[in-house]
Amino acid sequence: MSGHSKWANIRHKKEKTDAQKGKIFTKIGREIAVAVREGGPDPNVNSKLKDVIAKAKANNMPNDTIARSIKKASGELGGANYEEIVYEGYGPSGVAVIVEAMTDNKNRTAGDMRHYFDKFGGNLGANGCVSWMFDKKGVIAIEKSGDIDEDELMMEALEAGAEDFSSEDEYFEILTSPEAFPQVRDTLESKGFTFASAEVTMLPQNTVKLEGDDAVKMQRLIDALEDNDDVQNVYHNWDMPEETDD
Repeated sequence: MSGHSKWANIRHKKEKTDAQKGKIFTKIGREIAVAVREGGPDPNVNSKLKDVIAKAKANNMPNDTIARSIKKASGELGGANYEEIVYEGYGPSGVAVIVEAMTDNKNRTAGDMRHYFDKFGGNLGANGCVSWMFDKKGVIAIEKSGDIDEDELMMEALEAGAEDFSSEDEYFEILTSPEAFPQVRDTLESKGFTFASAEVTMLPQNTVKLEGDDAVKMQRLIDALEDNDDVQNVYHNWDMPEETDD
């Protein structure tokens, strides 16, 4: 793993979604509805729903909105049969891109994905073409404050099953396996820690730097993908420069 922080892409995604709360709340609401349909409305027995609720809270979704989404889940989906699909491809200069979508029309969504990749200097590939360049990990980020003792937090995280703990400039970063993520998250939450982010994500094993027109096209590709209603998550291995986070 490069020295580039695991939090960088998630931080960028969070900043983007903060400017589009209505859209991200709609997407999370769809995830909640699918989770409820698959495993029921009780997060204590539906681990997928519990994970989505944690994601919703990390994105500042109000508790009453979450509760309303759960209660209305079946009605909100109507008769649509939403399906989770993963698309993989390459952006400019071979940047690896993974797109997680949730759609009721595979043909429409596949057409949109192909259009975005072609328009912005990339190409859509076959399943598995880039996923081997990523590791699926739980990432928990906690903003630093005078109330948090680093050694105590590290001990609590590692004892709960975390794989790694690091101290960055403004936050503490905790990595877990996908299987251990719920236990680590719940343990730290029960200890009173507040998360800047807590989710299972795809972390690139290596990153790619872009310059000039390629960097502009890559940013436009990410923006187009994230703006699509069917797209839930976008992962990539572009080493994004700080100025693109504005």
